[in-house]
Amino acid sequence: MIPDDEALLRRCADGDRQASAMLINQHSPRVFAIAQRMLGNREDAEDTVQDVFIKVFRHAGKWEAGKAKFTTWLHRVTVNQCYDRLRKKRETGMDDVPDMADDTEGPAAQLQSKQIETRVKEAIDELPERQRAALILSHYEGLSNPETAEILDISVEAVESLLSRARRSLKKALTGERATLMGRME
Repeated sequence: MIPDDEALLRRCADGDRQASAMLINQHSPRVFAIAQRMLGNREDAEDTVQDVFIKVFRHAGKWEAGKAKFTTWLHRVTVNQCYDRLRKKRETGMDDVPDMADDTEGPAAQLQSKQIETRVKEAIDELPERQRAALILSHYEGLSNPETAEILDISVEAVESLLSRARRSLKKALTGERATLMGRME
């Protein structure tokens, strides 16, 4: 039986490397998925995963059980690390769009899918940070509004407002794109 996250975190605070490895193995795929969606490229997401777990292990001894679920805290650390990396990226002006081709489709469908995915990603990237974070946590990670609110340290109503504004902005940004992209394929 695998120990629960809080027990593993306590063991990490005592220097247990096996507990650290178990936490990383258990949670790094989800941390990576959030980071890659927020940051848009694999390298930054991999670096963020490392930064997140370094921070988690440094603060393991300060963890207060019962205050929040470990996964909620882990997601909050992940989102904050992504915010930090996005701020640094804006300062340096770097902007990488990941390659998102699906090899199971034919060339025309593959090109169309890639164009649509790229444009949706660009539209998401243009959202304000908090709207983007709320959208990613809620839509891509499947978290509930209360869970998203706890991670972002805001009210459920604020999450609903962020999601509503994000969806309106995406709809507005992508309305003309669909017809344009579909027209290219005909």
